[in-house]
Amino acid sequence: MTAAAVAGEGLERLEGTLQGITFYNQDTGYTVARLLPDTAPGAVTVVGRMASPRTGVSLRLEGRWITHPRYGRQFEVERYSERLPATIEGMRRYLGSGLVHGVGPVTAERIVDHFGLETLSVIESQPERLAEVPGVGRVRSGQIVKSWREQMHVKDLMLFLQSHGVSTGLAVRIYRRFGDAAAAVLREDPYRMAREVLGIGFVTADRIARRLGVPADSEQRVEAGVIHALLELADDGHVFAPRGAVVQETVRRLGEAGGDAPDEAPAAGPSAADVEAALDRLGSAGHLRLDPDHAPGDAGAAAVYLPHHFHTEVAVAERLAALLAADRTRLGAFRSVQWPVAHQWLDRRSPHPLAECQRDAVRVALTRPLAVLTGGPGTGKTTTVRAVLQMLLARGGSVRLAAPTGRAAKRLAEATGMEACTLHRLLEFRPSEGWRFLRDEERPLDVDMVVVDEVSMVDLALMDALTRAVQPGTHLLLVGDVDQLPSVGPGNVLHDLIDSGVVPTVQLQQIFRQDPNSHIVVNAHRINRGELPVVDRQSRDFFLFPADDAPSAAEWIVDIVTRRIPARFGLDAVDDVQVLSPMHRGEAGVAALNARLQEALNPPAPDKAELAVGTRAFRVGDKVMQVRNDYVKGVFNGDLGRVRAIDPRERLLDASFDGEMVRYEAHELDELVHAFACSTHKSQGAEYPAVVMAILPEHYMLLQRNLLYTGVTRARRLCVLVGSRRAMARAVGNDSVAERHSGLARRLRLAAGRG
Repeated sequence: MTAAAVAGEGLERLEGTLQGITFYNQDTGYTVARLLPDTAPGAVTVVGRMASPRTGVSLRLEGRWITHPRYGRQFEVERYSERLPATIEGMRRYLGSGLVHGVGPVTAERIVDHFGLETLSVIESQPERLAEVPGVGRVRSGQIVKSWREQMHVKDLMLFLQSHGVSTGLAVRIYRRFGDAAAAVLREDPYRMAREVLGIGFVTADRIARRLGVPADSEQRVEAGVIHALLELADDGHVFAPRGAVVQETVRRLGEAGGDAPDEAPAAGPSAADVEAALDRLGSAGHLRLDPDHAPGDAGAAAVYLPHHFHTEVAVAERLAALLAADRTRLGAFRSVQWPVAHQWLDRRSPHPLAECQRDAVRVALTRPLAVLTGGPGTGKTTTVRAVLQMLLARGGSVRLAAPTGRAAKRLAEATGMEACTLHRLLEFRPSEGWRFLRDEERPLDVDMVVVDEVSMVDLALMDALTRAVQPGTHLLLVGDVDQLPSVGPGNVLHDLIDSGVVPTVQLQQIFRQDPNSHIVVNAHRINRGELPVVDRQSRDFFLFPADDAPSAAEWIVDIVTRRIPARFGLDAVDDVQVLSPMHRGEAGVAALNARLQEALNPPAPDKAELAVGTRAFRVGDKVMQVRNDYVKGVFNGDLGRVRAIDPRERLLDASFDGEMVRYEAHELDELVHAFACSTHKSQGAEYPAVVMAILPEHYMLLQRNLLYTGVTRARRLCVLVGSRRAMARAVGNDSVAERHSGLARRLRLAAGRG
């Protein structure tokens, strides 16, 4: 028998003793360790998720051998279990490994010397005999037994969860949430995992529930399925769903999962009547909100809300209506301004006179407590905002500028010459204090006006936080392009505010920023009108490279980024060019393109340090993106940086974001992703000298007009599409994506007395 035996399911088995722990993340369980195999000389590296690994412990591992480009051959662990040692020396190492609180190497040696091969049996079945060991005593023996039983409880839970197909990493999270009661909790209601444990979805919880014998049409399962369906719809941006859609979606999802239980024929899922009954029960119990007054279509078909979405939508509508209704504002003096004179004053201070629509926007922003300014690229939104700020500051007014992302805030600051920050920073978000905003009704923003840019990215939850902190009397100017992709989170806030008809809105349509030799702005507006972009040989900044499949598109993209753009336009392939893709998966998806571009633009070298985290390898020189707001480090979701230094021994990484150096420990690197390529959604709020965008028939599920429009409008000097005209035509012709189920527009009309 070799060191690794076949374990089934394509996995190999490796048995041995842990010699040392190189790295362990307490939150995720991710471990890098050295293991001495039973049947092979020399230690090997094992990587994977483990619960509190300890040196000296004997393990049975199942997984696969992999070869890391820098660290060589490793055993990647899928499942594992601890083995009780069978030798005197093994027992000494096992007890002295830190497994049992209060037992170090010296005490372990005394216990094993006293009981020999019966040591573990004595601790398990005759624990009172530990008092016989010199230097242990009755009190200490009680502590040892208590700690031993706690550890055995954790092991039993791990075995229980692994037997039901739960990975070790998820098992660690489950134990951290429920503690020793985890097995009992899961047997009583396995769906609590999906509700309360990050990273465990309904599908995993449902699989365990089915293995535990929960019937396919049980009330417990159907109710969990309804909540799951609503959460999935929320992930698609919907604040509520029509009752009929919830029934249909729940029946479909539970029917698809109905045959997951082992050793039994696929079970029939619940009927529509079962789901209808579950909806009524959940509504009566307050777990859902059924609202017949805000359902689309038939009046009798209620809108189904998750409770927090319902209460948030109502509160946002009421606060916005209160802003609109404010009789006295902090900028009341502007209501008596002679606007023709004011416009002349502005024109003298601007290289170009404001157009009539821009003048209207300035007046509305300064005289109405809530206003929206919208328009496409080149229509003068930034010029208009600068004019608003000029007049406000000339009269001694105070203002705060903000945007949803760090990149958007930086652009706003550059465009206005004033300080701007993220909305989370403006509202003083504190994840360490219960994930709350310190700015709210009790501690509002003390300022005359708040200007928020890129509002198309703001979801319902963030608008809730903003409206809590802006009190009636303060002016709120919301700026954005309503035709861009909507927010990632639930809601369609900018669209709803405009659609309500009660929020003063100025839409800029005349194109001011237009180079006669540029096609980017022209084509962006053509796409927005449902017309195909113009692609011809005369263009100097807008190109299409034909590709009908993902492999050829990926080849083109690598060649365009690494060779063609730097040679013809003099742009830096890493700093100046951003690759976009609608999808994460596939050969022309974000993940695969990042791997290919990293290899082409920043290949491994003997003098170039690397840091491996799971299947990813960060390398000095890599382009990276922060994907979570980190207020301690001062980096935010969407910020782009470069890896500047790596310490493989200490597992530290330093990245530069706009000249600011930020340090990451290995367990923090799930906040960082490679960014040679990113999704079109992630590009929102940013602008790049050059954009290279994949658009292929295989992206058909995501080929929508506002996705293509958003990608094109990210380009400042150069836009290159790689794909097919057929895919481009499908995207331009598909304008259905903007339809999201949201009741904000109607609620706002009602709250403003115009329903």
